[in-house]
Amino acid sequence: MATTAQLFEEPFDADEYIERLAWRTPGGGSKGGAEAFDPKRLLEEFENHIEELKQLDEKLQRRVEKLEHQCHREAKEFAHKVQDLQRSNQVAFQHFQELDEHISYVATKVCHLGDQLEGVNTPRQRAVEAQRLMTYFNEFLDGELRSDVFHNPEKIKEAADIIQKLHLIAQELPFDRFADVKAKIASKYHDLERQLIQEFTAAQRRGEIGRMREVAAVLLHFKGYAHCVDVYIKQCQEAHVKEKLDGTRHSDAEQYLKNLYDLYSRTTALAAKLTEFNLGSDKHTFLSKLIKNIFSCYLESYIDMEKDYLRNRSAMILQRYYDSKNHQKRPIGGGSIQELKERIRQRTNLPLGPSIDTHGETFLSQEVVVNLLQETRHAFERCNRLSDPSDLPKNAFSIFLLLVEHLCVDHIDYALEIGLSAIPSADAKNANLYFLDVVQQANTIFHLFDKQFNDHLMPLISSSPKLTECLHKKKETIEQMEVKLDTGIDRTLNCMVGQMKHILATEQKKTDFRPEDENNVMIQYTTACSKVCAYVSRQVDRVRKSMDGKNVDTVLMELGVRFHRLIHEHLQQYGYSSMGGMLAICDVAEYRRCAKDFRVPLVLQLFDTLHALCNLLVVQLTNLDRNLLHAFVQLRLDYRPSRLGRHFS
Repeated sequence: MATTAQLFEEPFDADEYIERLAWRTPGGGSKGGAEAFDPKRLLEEFENHIEELKQLDEKLQRRVEKLEHQCHREAKEFAHKVQDLQRSNQVAFQHFQELDEHISYVATKVCHLGDQLEGVNTPRQRAVEAQRLMTYFNEFLDGELRSDVFHNPEKIKEAADIIQKLHLIAQELPFDRFADVKAKIASKYHDLERQLIQEFTAAQRRGEIGRMREVAAVLLHFKGYAHCVDVYIKQCQEAHVKEKLDGTRHSDAEQYLKNLYDLYSRTTALAAKLTEFNLGSDKHTFLSKLIKNIFSCYLESYIDMEKDYLRNRSAMILQRYYDSKNHQKRPIGGGSIQELKERIRQRTNLPLGPSIDTHGETFLSQEVVVNLLQETRHAFERCNRLSDPSDLPKNAFSIFLLLVEHLCVDHIDYALEIGLSAIPSADAKNANLYFLDVVQQANTIFHLFDKQFNDHLMPLISSSPKLTECLHKKKETIEQMEVKLDTGIDRTLNCMVGQMKHILATEQKKTDFRPEDENNVMIQYTTACSKVCAYVSRQVDRVRKSMDGKNVDTVLMELGVRFHRLIHEHLQQYGYSSMGGMLAICDVAEYRRCAKDFRVPLVLQLFDTLHALCNLLVVQLTNLDRNLLHAFVQLRLDYRPSRLGRHFS
């Protein structure tokens, strides 16, 4: 194996190197087994290889020595070069210092010479400028402006400089001798100032920023510079406002009102931030005037746009809802005959024509109500921001009237009228009473309406005379709807009682309380009682779901009283055997158990009394204590006037 430096490159493993050498030597490896192993040949090969390694080591050592010698020689040469560069740098630095001193000396001489020239030239320039101004002053004194600078529009900048200086000079002159010339200079001063502002405005409209900068620099020395700033701001704002508003004013009222509210809010917020800077003593008046100039034409017609949009938007929301129900809205209470019919029906429960079948539809939608209230809330917010403080209560009240018109009249009141028309007569059989669903939804809507009134309208009118008017309108509107709710609930209760009466009439038999075989009778309540109690329980649950607060107790008390009156009158229609009396007591006990669900003490007391009276149907007459009956009869108010005591003497 040839011995080269490449064999010893990293990573080098000596054991592996020996193994590879032995394997390549004939007779030195494991090939052919122990018989083929030749130790002499392997030893000879190792000795030869050791000699080769020694020769390689000597060769590499000579090469290393040669490279080290070359490295020392190059290091010395580099050190000499560095020393030469340092000497050259030192010489260059000395030359730089000498040159810097010479430049400073020359600069000092030049500055001194410049000062001397300026000292000579400045009085000369002043004299020339004074002579020039005197020439122009003489023209004003003579009353004839002959110089081209005052007539050439292209030299307006130069003319402005002259007039501005003459104006300052004229202020120092005595008034009695130079009143005429001072007036002419002042007139020309204001005329040029006006021309410059017009030029600035025209340049702004053309979008020539460079020309605007030039004119503004000239106007900076005039008194009207602040007016120039006003014109710039006004035109920028007007252009921006017109771009945002004029495009949608007649095509998209909703977007127009949103843009107007947004722009006005951002402008007033910017004005509030600008008041933190030094804009003069009357900065609030100044900023308010700017805002008024920009938005005045839009704010004057704002409330009319707001009412028109709200009216159209509310009508569209309602119409979309009725269209989704495939319902053609019909006029309610349009004639005196219709009103007369309704009054007769309310008071007598006579069937004056068929009732309307709404198929369970209440025609009240919380989604519609939320949309109407949301639109009105946005209108109140815009009204608060965009209305003049003196007009704010009046404008807020007009928005409230629109809410009453569309929410309370066009939606809730219409649904109540439809609900009233859909209530069947008291003698209808198996009638579906949907008016309680109307009551439930109307109650929820009343809460939402009242919340918006308190949260969004009250802050706008709380300190104005409109507060009383708003409260009166709200009270009047709610009372009108409550009257219809009370009427509908009363007629619904009549229908419930009518249905109970129908159940009793069809299910209760005369033989129920006079059984033929009294020895073979099960003591339990009758079928009619069972069905009536089941019906009453369902109606009690419906009433509780449809109302809240004291309204539940009031309605259930009225229903309970009518329920008791019906049962009392019903029981008086029959005769009772002794066993039939027991059955009647069982029925009344079941009615009393049903009355407990009302949770009204008066109703339970009525049925307790009825149950006690029914005991008279079965008690033995000999067991009746005349003194107890006498004491009970004494409780009657007509006991003394009618001389009822003689019946017990």
